This record gives sequence, structure tokens and C-alpha cells, in this order.
Amino acid sequence: MPTGAYSIAEFCRAHRVSRAFFYVLQKRGEGPTVMKVGKRTLVSDEAAKDWRQRMERATSLGTKTETGDRK
Repeated sequence: MPTGAYSIAEFCRAHRVSRAFFYVLQKRGEGPTVMKVGKRTLVSDEAAKDWRQRMERATSLGTKTETGDRK
């Protein structure tokens, strides 16, 4: 169910990735787009959807997946 935006912890739980791995993805430029709202960092539903689609495309094209492994 759409929430509007996820906190980092909520995004990680919903997408079954560790918080540490989330930051690895961000550092590589492979993570979702984030936004700052006050002091909070959030991932919008749209950014989460875009990220999932990018990961699916990368997997189907045989390029690196979010784990860094080739399919």
C-alpha cells in the first residue's frame, strides 16, 4: 500500500535490503532518489518504484544487479 514516502528504515524493510547496503547503493549511485524534509531523509513512493524498475531492467539486461553480481 502506498505510503507517500518511506523513511530509510521503512524503505529498507519494505525492499528487504539492509541499511548498510542501502548506503552502499547510494554511494555507487545505484540507490533510489532521496529527498530531505526538515532533518528527515525520505524516499517517495515514485522514487521507490523507479528504483525497482531500474533494478529489474538491469537484471533483465544481464548487467550488474544491486548486489553487484552479474546475472
